[in-house]
Formats: sequence, C-alpha cells, structure tokens
Amino acid sequence: MASAPPMRRTSSRQVPLLREHSLVPVGMATILPEAARHVRQLEAELLAYCNRFGYDEIILPTFEYLDVLAPGLEPTLLENSYKIVDRTTGRILLLRPDVTAQIARTVAMGMVGAHFPLRLSYRATVFRYEPEHAGRDREIFQVGAELIGADDSSADSEIIMLLIECLRQVGLRSFKISLGHVGFFKGLLVRAGLSPEGRKRAEQAAARKDVPRLREILSQEGVTKRSVHRILEALELCGQADVLSKGRALAKDEKPLVHALDRLANVYRLLCAAGFQEAVVLDLGEFRGFDYYDGIVFDVFTDGIGVELGGGGRYDHLIGRFGRNLPSTGFALSVDRLFRGLNRSDRTKSVRSEVLVVAPIGLSTRLVSVAQQLRQAGIRTIQRAVDPSGRDLMGAAVKAGLEADIDTIIAVGVDGLKPEQVVELHQRDCRRVAGSTGRAHIRKRTVSIDDLIASLRTDLEGAL
Repeated sequence: MASAPPMRRTSSRQVPLLREHSLVPVGMATILPEAARHVRQLEAELLAYCNRFGYDEIILPTFEYLDVLAPGLEPTLLENSYKIVDRTTGRILLLRPDVTAQIARTVAMGMVGAHFPLRLSYRATVFRYEPEHAGRDREIFQVGAELIGADDSSADSEIIMLLIECLRQVGLRSFKISLGHVGFFKGLLVRAGLSPEGRKRAEQAAARKDVPRLREILSQEGVTKRSVHRILEALELCGQADVLSKGRALAKDEKPLVHALDRLANVYRLLCAAGFQEAVVLDLGEFRGFDYYDGIVFDVFTDGIGVELGGGGRYDHLIGRFGRNLPSTGFALSVDRLFRGLNRSDRTKSVRSEVLVVAPIGLSTRLVSVAQQLRQAGIRTIQRAVDPSGRDLMGAAVKAGLEADIDTIIAVGVDGLKPEQVVELHQRDCRRVAGSTGRAHIRKRTVSIDDLIASLRTDLEGAL
C-alpha cells in the first residue's frame, strides 16, 4: 500500500543553488494537491472528534503584538520568533509562535466568556526559527485542545483520553503516551541545591534527554554525588506502575515530590481504569520544553518518527501572567508529523468517490450539464473535453482516466445512445503501462443519468 505524498519542505540539501537564490524559505511547507486533501481531512477528523468531547473551535490571529503576548512566552521562544513592524502603529508584531499563549491571553481578557471550565480546540500554523541542522521545521501545522478552569486528576485524564481517542480515530495504530509530572524532577533539582540559572539549564538538558550535558551542569553546580545519582536515576525511570514506587523511594517523604507523585498516580489510575494502560508509559524524567508547564506533562511517540508527534500538560499559572490565574491543561499535535505516521491514501480515496466525465469537444454543453448533476448529488466530479482520434471516444475516455488517475469514467455523447444515457467505465483492474489504454481490462455499462447518480451515491454512503 503506497502512502500519501509528503509535505514538501525546503532545506539546504534540497536547494542546490546559492542560498539567496532559493525560491522558498527554508523550513516552510508546500503541500501539493493530493497531500493537501489528506492533511485537510486529517485536521477535520481531529477537530470533529474534539467537538464530540465538547471542545469548541477557536480561530486566533496570525499576528500578535510583541508587548502583549511576551508575558506568556519564554525568552528562547521570543528570541526565535519572527518579528515585523506594524506599519499602522509602529509597534512590533509577532508571527504566531505558540497557540497556548494566545489562548491564555484571550481567556484572561474575558473574550471567551465567564463560564468555566472552558473547552477549546483549534487548528493553526505556528512559526519558529530553528537552525537548519536542528532537523525541525519553522512552519508547524497544529491541531490542539485546551481545558481551562478545572484543576483535578479527572481533568488531566480527560485531556489525555481525548488525545488518545483522536489518534485512534484517525487510524494511528501504534503509539505511546509518555506521562510524567514536572514537579517531581524540578523538586529533585531544588533539593540538590542548584542555582536558579543552573536549574534552568538542567531542565533544558532533561527535556532533551541529554544525560552527558546534564552531568556536566550538575558538576558545574557542585552537586553531591548522591544527589547526582538520584537525579540521573529519576531521568531514567520509565515503565508501568512500579515506576511510582521507585519514585517514592527517591522522594524520601519530601512533600512537593510526594504530592507530584500522588497526582501522577491518580491520573495513571484513571487512565488504566478507562482501558488506556497499554497506550501509557510513566516517565519520571518527562519534561516538556516550555517553561509554563507546572504539573502533569506528556508526549506522544510512534514508530518510524524520530521526534514526538505532539504533547502537552498542565499550565496553572500561564493565564495568570496575563492578569488572571486559572488552572488549565491541554495538548497540541503536529499535523505534519502525524501525517507522516499514517498511511492514509487508500482510505481517503475510497471515501472521495471521484469520477471523470468525458465528452467530445463539440458536446461541451452536454458535458457541463452531466458534470453539474453529479456535483449537485454530492459526487466529486472532474470534467474533460477530449478530441477522440478516429471517433474512438471510449479509447480517449480511458486514456483521460489513466492520465487523471481516476477509476470511474463517465463517457457522454457515445454514438447510438439516447440523450439521457451515458457509458460508465471502471478501469480499476486496468494495466497502467505507458502507451496502453488497457481496454481489455475495462468494465463498462450503459446507464441513465438518474440510475448512475443513485448507484454512485450508494457507493459513497457505503464508503462513509
């Protein structure tokens, strides 16, 4: 089964010309038509399932004022944001680098309403500068959900269940949710006596699972060997329920660490009770890259993709940076990475029920009429006028179908038929070789327009 064509992104390897001659900015996507159909369907399915959970879509601005959004963005993300001058006001604009911060700002301003909890979903593109060698895109297509105003284990488990069900809904067969609590690892760093700057660098190394760098930072901070051992052991604690007991041994009854483990245990218990145990792995070293996360955090991984498909977690203090504290949790999925993790081509094509209507050039009015009737019936229809060589309309129709890669062809204006009749051709079993129409493998029947529409609609309903 062939997979759908990928999104096209430029890199230094793909553009052999001098950098200044590149026609598309590095790290930006060009999504060609077939891939675009898959991507839009994927986004629509994800949003539809979020809506089934009660999450309403919100559409956010592509640009934000730097001084307004800056409180919700960490310094590194601000540095890697694309900025321009607003020609009207002279203020600095940001090209959207993060959706969660935008939602936090919107909620804090009271724009979404005063009834909590709020359940919001979105699809958006975020833009972040990344060095070419980092292997990450600068234009990121996202679908996500945010649960705002609820602070309990059931809220944490709800957002994770939604993520799992979304992935299953779109057909991802094998994936793992890496589940942790940032308070546990942060607590270990505080107990070890790291400076605020040292803690920040250690957190960044932990988020990347960069053990050598973490060792180096701990050494520079003068951390004792015993504390170094505990921190590194915590970073490697990954598995099922036994991870919690090992974590409690490291916590040594210190309240912040115990509270983090208690919350993690409750969320894990709820997920297991709901039947999601096989999809979840506990990871006490789980550490999201954004500094606004302050509770339960998670990433999602699948085979064949070397980076996370997405993730999220709790950010109880982010909205407070804009003036109003509200407990919140959410997730975001990279549509590009999820798209690469799926094999969707056959599934999408069967649902589309696409047909090609073909007629001689002299019968353009009849061609347009038949094509329009099919479209009004909900059938995706491509029309094409042909010049049949030697009056061989069937051969020209089959050739047009092969060129368009469409299996169902409707021939209009065939000699000897009544005005309301057409010929329906199916070439699914046709040999697709250059220069051959493959007519020996074509199935065909003469049918009225009304009967054709009825049968195609039945096929479409069956596929859906």
